[in-house]
Amino acid sequence: MTVEIMFGNGFPEIHKDTSPIQTLLSNQQDCHWYEETIDDDLKWSFALNSVLHKGTSEYQEIALLDTKHFGKVLVIDGKMQSAERDEFIYHECLIHPALLFHPNPKTVFIMGGGEGSAAREILKHKTIEKVVMCDIDQEVVDFCKRFLTVNSDAFCNKKLELVIKDAKAELEKREEKFDIIVGDLADPVEGGPCYQLYTKSFYQNILKPKLNPNGIFVTQAGPAGIFTHKEVFTSIYNTMKQVFKYVKAYTAHVPSFADTWGWVMASDQEFEVEIKEIDQRIEERVKGELMYLNAPSFLSAATLNKTISLALERETEVYSEENARFIHGHGVAYRHT
Repeated sequence: MTVEIMFGNGFPEIHKDTSPIQTLLSNQQDCHWYEETIDDDLKWSFALNSVLHKGTSEYQEIALLDTKHFGKVLVIDGKMQSAERDEFIYHECLIHPALLFHPNPKTVFIMGGGEGSAAREILKHKTIEKVVMCDIDQEVVDFCKRFLTVNSDAFCNKKLELVIKDAKAELEKREEKFDIIVGDLADPVEGGPCYQLYTKSFYQNILKPKLNPNGIFVTQAGPAGIFTHKEVFTSIYNTMKQVFKYVKAYTAHVPSFADTWGWVMASDQEFEVEIKEIDQRIEERVKGELMYLNAPSFLSAATLNKTISLALERETEVYSEENARFIHGHGVAYRHT
């Protein structure tokens, strides 16, 4: 028998499965599992030690899971956002390319980023003077502070200004401009709080005016694998092309996501840094060692395969409130007994 605790509605639902595969699983040692639907006929699951936190905030469904293979895992609206063992891949790719391509980044605005990992990576840069992290959900920030101790120093850093507010409203009201704006947002899921922050109108009317003249915007852009790149990755890229003169997409495999992931950065200034200079800038600017990103890995990340390159080139859809794409699927925690 499988007992499923559905994150979707907040109430337990019990389902019985008598298939041969399920019978085999049922005979194994009692074990809790997390299962995420990647597509209608594809699921990804892994064993749990415990559920550290599960609840529904004012804005979204939240879970913090302690997994056997990936360590602590943050799940929002049923989709994994980061895992302790490999989150460095996602966050180094999100943060460091934009900061390294900028000639002298001093101020950064993070949209989202409540777990603190994006701020942690930004604060490794010696030139940084101020980081504003704006997350809509106080509950996410609070339990990440409590459980994700790897980011404790970032949350305590005097250069970090934490704002609990909608990032769109906060950017709109601020008079100051920033060298870098980061979109460390939850994936765009239908009914979630973040999808409007991927739209052309937001980029054009609110975000871009808050960048300094040589400023760079970078955002996570969802799955970018052979089978998943058309979910949101290509449309986010094409949307940013409508607003900025120079747009660069890059990807990396993130094991806990069971897919290749995509990021897009954009600016009205050309990305002129030679690849060979990246390692030099890392050595000069970054405190401590990066675990993933260096010049060769970024060159590899920005070298896209033929399928992805053609899809980006041919994409015509522009992300808008009326014409939004959403990430597929949801997550479930359950127990074999």
